[in-house]
Amino acid sequence: MSLNLEQYVSEFSAQNINGEHLLQLDGSKLKALGMTSSQDRAIIKKKLKEMKASLEKARKAQEKIEKQREKLRKKEQEQLQRKSKKTDKSSSDATEGTNEQ
Repeated sequence: MSLNLEQYVSEFSAQNINGEHLLQLDGSKLKALGMTSSQDRAIIKKKLKEMKASLEKARKAQEKIEKQREKLRKKEQEQLQRKSKKTDKSSSDATEGTNEQ
């Protein structure tokens, strides 16, 4: 509707075209849905291309965030392991000192 193509809403609704299905449409599928105007199909295809690019950009950004989180988790784990080893060594040294006395 924001593209002034509301005449196709009823057919898209009747065919259960949702966001996921919409991204799968190409020129021939649009034509089969009753979109006879090549200009209208061009408008939809252009918008779909923009939407796909936007989704891909968001997906890549999400992957980047996940990689950063994983890297941070590993770093924190390594720090905890180092602290644990130091604590174990300190406890061990203290026990040895007590045994020697």
